[in-house]
Amino acid sequence: MTVPAFSSVAWFEFGTDQPEKIKKFYGELFDWRYVLNTNTPGVTYHSVMTPGAQQPTGGVWESEGAFPNYAIFYVLVQDVAATVQRAQELGAKVLMEPVSDSAGFTFARLEDTAGNNFGVFSAPAR
Repeated sequence: MTVPAFSSVAWFEFGTDQPEKIKKFYGELFDWRYVLNTNTPGVTYHSVMTPGAQQPTGGVWESEGAFPNYAIFYVLVQDVAATVQRAQELGAKVLMEPVSDSAGFTFARLEDTAGNNFGVFSAPAR
């Protein structure tokens, strides 16, 4: 299995109030499978398994109407807090401060200087 390189896009996510439509569409289009992820209590999240992948590469977050629908990419970084700080120095806005889930993944969301949303994350040490 190949581990994504730091500073590369290594995750994507859909936030939606219509998760079954998203899962059906992309499942049929790309043959994606979905696995319920229980790492964050109170959040209904399905990890995306792409054909031939040994681990998930994305997810579908069921919003239940709590926020607008979105699609976003995440970049793998060594240190989320340091990356957020550097992004702010370059003019980015923090949309979601760094948080960690029960599996040890840390992530944050930012808005770049042109108004585009993106995320950064780090994986737990193995």
